[in-house]
Amino acid sequence: MSYSGNFGEVDSLITPIDGPYKELHQLDKTISAENHSSRDLICFSHLRWHFVCQRPQHLMARFARDFRIFFIEEPLEATSSTPSLDVHWVEPGIRILVPRLPSLGSRRDIEKAQRVLLDRYFAKEDVKSPVLWYYTPMSLGFSDHLSASAVVYDCMDELSAFRGAPPDIVDRERTLMRRADVVFTGGYSLFEAKRGLHSNVHAFPSSVEVAHFATARAALAEPDDQVLLPRPRLGFYGVIDERFDIDLIGTVARVRPDWQLVMIGPVAKIDPATLPHLPNIHYLGSKGYQELPAYLAGWDVALLPFALNEATRFISPTKTPEYLAAGRPVVSTPITDVVRTYGDTGLVRIARGSDDFITAIEQALRDKDADWLAHVDRLLADMSWDATWGHMKELIECVA
Repeated sequence: MSYSGNFGEVDSLITPIDGPYKELHQLDKTISAENHSSRDLICFSHLRWHFVCQRPQHLMARFARDFRIFFIEEPLEATSSTPSLDVHWVEPGIRILVPRLPSLGSRRDIEKAQRVLLDRYFAKEDVKSPVLWYYTPMSLGFSDHLSASAVVYDCMDELSAFRGAPPDIVDRERTLMRRADVVFTGGYSLFEAKRGLHSNVHAFPSSVEVAHFATARAALAEPDDQVLLPRPRLGFYGVIDERFDIDLIGTVARVRPDWQLVMIGPVAKIDPATLPHLPNIHYLGSKGYQELPAYLAGWDVALLPFALNEATRFISPTKTPEYLAAGRPVVSTPITDVVRTYGDTGLVRIARGSDDFITAIEQALRDKDADWLAHVDRLLADMSWDATWGHMKELIECVA
């Protein structure tokens, strides 16, 4: 079920939220009283916290050092005829709020119900003049009345280009741009597309927790579902959706049946039956963020097999620096922000078309450059989510 254009994922992939609002409110009151000296930040997201670990989780976990974080997800269908609010703590300082709504019909009714639920909750939590942080402009429909100390639009993707995007999302974004005090973009291509729409736009490409992924450079115990696969292994993790080049992966697997292709991540917004199913392609499903280094440690080459379409025109894949931090050679299709950031470094091989992609993988498998890791470390030395968070915090303080 989708209420407000849930184009970031599909509901069948969502980890269930534990406990309704009425049961958790007393716990919330206790913890809130302890942290009430903190400022408040309300984050409106089209991505669910438990889907895959991405930019929102990295940033909100850090902002929780100074703020009470209220992470608002898109609504799910209620099991009763009465709207309710699920509240779920994921770690100290961060709670997930998910409206549960009956089938209300029009979007106006849906947004009105969300507004009532959230207003009641914020009143009980004594939330006043929070920072409003938007990942989707569609959330304006139930939040545009809230007073704020600052309004942030973190434009991590060009959502209007995604499959299932609401038809009025561009108009909503223009409205959000007018209200926002500062705009962040998830890459340089998005920055170039948005900088003419606002006077305070800043590019923050995907970053990385280097130490976490660098553990893959050591000999880690292999996961049970990968350990028996022959070598060489080519790996990808991420959401398998309309951005994924299905034909490319199928061609690589058919031409080189001796290569094992390990695909990690949920399938969203495409029919799984359209994916290539060959003996040397292994779909291992979703894995937790903490599990990824163990899988990476067993790969010989990491892949960015993105299609070249409207949905990938502005992406800046987080997995690029993560693959590199893990010490894996990387082969990518010519995604603009990958090319402009890594193409000239020699650390990521860029290949257009299946023939070039296969050749690039062959080169990556042969390459044993002793200086390669040192070059990676120099490139990533100043890159971290802590640095991104710190710079964003400074910019917010300038407008709050």
